[in-house]
Amino acid sequence: MSALTASAASGCMFGTAGGRKTAAVPKPMDVVPADVAAWRSARRYLDTSFGSIAYVDRPHPERGHLDRGSALFLHGFPLNSYQWRGAIDRLSAHRRCIAPDFMGLGYTQVAENQSVTPAAQVEMLATLLDRLSIDSVDVIASDSGGAVAQLFLLRHPQRVRTLLLTNCDVEPDSPPPALQPVLELARAGKFADEWLAPWVADKVLARSARGIGGMTFTYPQQLADETIDYYLGPLVATPKQKAMLHEYAKGLDPNPLAGIESQLRKTTLPVRMLWGTGDDIFSQASPDYLHRILPGSRGVRRIEGAKLFFPEEFPEVVAEEALRLWGA
Repeated sequence: MSALTASAASGCMFGTAGGRKTAAVPKPMDVVPADVAAWRSARRYLDTSFGSIAYVDRPHPERGHLDRGSALFLHGFPLNSYQWRGAIDRLSAHRRCIAPDFMGLGYTQVAENQSVTPAAQVEMLATLLDRLSIDSVDVIASDSGGAVAQLFLLRHPQRVRTLLLTNCDVEPDSPPPALQPVLELARAGKFADEWLAPWVADKVLARSARGIGGMTFTYPQQLADETIDYYLGPLVATPKQKAMLHEYAKGLDPNPLAGIESQLRKTTLPVRMLWGTGDDIFSQASPDYLHRILPGSRGVRRIEGAKLFFPEEFPEVVAEEALRLWGA
């Protein structure tokens, strides 16, 4: 299978109107390897009123780099912060990188009766940053994490310096129609058992066209067994975690972004969209919509053929765009 190519569109070259750029994107053998043991050893927990929040903090503040600022990485559904390991490897020399697991996903332990809606995630993130003595961040977000990022920007505008969004919710496409089967199963309390548990039990199925690999990864055969387990294992481990997963999904409908366009039109911070064209979950019109309504848009870069969770597969593209945006 040949390497993907990345194209720039919608005036996406910084300082260039209507420019176009083509660049090589890594071949499958260049995909960032799984290293669950290292990520697990780096994982920390912070006790808050929201629960015990799992997160990775690299480099640790005792090692310096605080003068270079911080970046906040927001993952997709049903993944966790491990999604960003490759990008963080490349960016931790430039920023203190904070990657939390959302409530209801990953290894965060949610407090009793705690909401896990996108609005609640926003306040959890603000608390996490407060506790880490971080005033402002460059935000990088994917999938439903992109919805949380937009809400965080509007709720705490002084805390966001730049925003880099990959395929994610936008107001006219939230939740996307393709997510409806997941939402219906979550409402019935069946999503974890009918979709995720079989993928954990059968990794070949997980990488197939009927699994998380074929649905959301460009090169599903590169999805390691330990990666599948690290993402999905905790979500099906106990009845409580299954219930939290379902609550997270149910929080995506009705549209959590309803009515935010007028507010986004008033924001001026630098924003960049990085979009995989092979994604059949989120609309391919969404990055152009964001480019039109965001005064600070630095345009759209499209990754030809890349599916929803390409940030894990092509972390150097994320790092390249982040560094460009941070220097804008």
